[in-house]
Amino acid sequence: MNHTLISFVVLYLLGTLAIGVWAGTRIKNTADFAIAGRSLPLVMVVTTTFATWFGAETVMGIPARFVQGGLGSVVEDPFGAGTCLVLVGLFFATKLYKQNLLTIGDFYRQRYGRGIEVFCSVAIILSYLGWVAAQITALGLVFSVLTNGAMSETAGMIVGTLAVLVYVVIGGFLAIAWTDFIQMIVLVIGLAIIAVFASDLAGGSDKVLALATSRDLFHFFPPPTFTDIAFFLAAALTMMLGSIPQQDVFQRVMSARNQNTARNGAVIGGISYILFAFVPMFVVLSAVVVMGDSAMELARNDYQRLLPTFVLTRMPLVMQILFFGALLSAIKSTSSATLLAPSTSFVENILKNLRPGMTDKQQLLAMRWTIVTFTGLVLAYAVAMKGTPIYELVSTAYQVTLVAAFVPLVMGLYWKRASTQGAIFSVAAGLAVWILFMPQVSGELGKQFPGQLAGLLAAFAAMIVGSLAPQKLRNRHEKTHHIAGAAAG
Repeated sequence: MNHTLISFVVLYLLGTLAIGVWAGTRIKNTADFAIAGRSLPLVMVVTTTFATWFGAETVMGIPARFVQGGLGSVVEDPFGAGTCLVLVGLFFATKLYKQNLLTIGDFYRQRYGRGIEVFCSVAIILSYLGWVAAQITALGLVFSVLTNGAMSETAGMIVGTLAVLVYVVIGGFLAIAWTDFIQMIVLVIGLAIIAVFASDLAGGSDKVLALATSRDLFHFFPPPTFTDIAFFLAAALTMMLGSIPQQDVFQRVMSARNQNTARNGAVIGGISYILFAFVPMFVVLSAVVVMGDSAMELARNDYQRLLPTFVLTRMPLVMQILFFGALLSAIKSTSSATLLAPSTSFVENILKNLRPGMTDKQQLLAMRWTIVTFTGLVLAYAVAMKGTPIYELVSTAYQVTLVAAFVPLVMGLYWKRASTQGAIFSVAAGLAVWILFMPQVSGELGKQFPGQLAGLLAAFAAMIVGSLAPQKLRNRHEKTHHIAGAAAG
């Protein structure tokens, strides 16, 4: 056990806690707590949107999949995830920023009414289980590796989760934004230096790239068959579109000081994420050159330990400190926001419907208690799912929002005839078809065509049919305009 390395890690964790306590002194209301009072400059919006996805799977999951299956095997993340942020910046940020919303669920309420608000908010909240569980699992793995097994993965999960929980509960999104800013600097510098050092260990970048070329790892597109193309497209769209109606993405973009900052921050953050995700891929390729078959064996059987093992066994102490600082930065930046996001949505879009008339102070207290409760539930889920690969926990998290929440959002913003009836039809059809295509339900059908893509197509069709059909249900805006018109007449 390396006590010097552990000491640096403990100091780093204490430093982020101090930032959380400082940020807590600046929290005056729910807007400060949920979206940092819409006050962040461009550089902080870029770092916090970049940090949206740069988590455990980017450092440990994506590289191991890449060395086994090439670029095509990671189309979902980083390509889909990074493109999500670019699309948010180009097509959603300005329109949503103008509406001055606290959560993404507020949009569904204003556009379609409370029923769609509650249902979509529940879908969004549930989607965070796998995402946050992946970060907690990674925290447990990191602490177990750091202590050479003296701390079990379960104990590591608990310790790591508490370290994140404290500053999120105290400082809210303001604490997250400041820690993201510092942690992303640590991450970028740390991983860049490690990539250079790993390249030297491998004998130069030319040897690393030659290995990738010899194994055809830069091959991106699938075989030209209908089934392969359908599953490839579904994988890309899962995070590309399914992550757009997400509270953590929404709150990071809406925390900007103005709409131009919101738009530009998301676009720059998304492009930066895609580009920088290649750095840990390069480091893992270097590990394969240096370690040979033992690295590929780890990639196949226990890929989450491949990079930590490479750094601990082949690099000096200063590189180990940089690596674990960067790794913890990645995990903590993602897990902090994904603890806050569902808790904010629950209070704003579900609890307030059950307890109308809550004061802002009561809402703020409820948000903090909800974070604690949600964290406990996700920690229990992560412990129960221990052994599930991090990448799989993440990649399955957003199928439900893809089929249930994306279509009402995009059509509500860009199609004036989208109605409450259409939204209900869309949500119902999307979920029903998605479930129908699950291999456990449909057998071979789900193996021939991806359920999330079938659900997305059904959701679009149902939105159009439901909105154009004779209206049995009308949204609140339509009722308001009708009443106002009648009164004017």
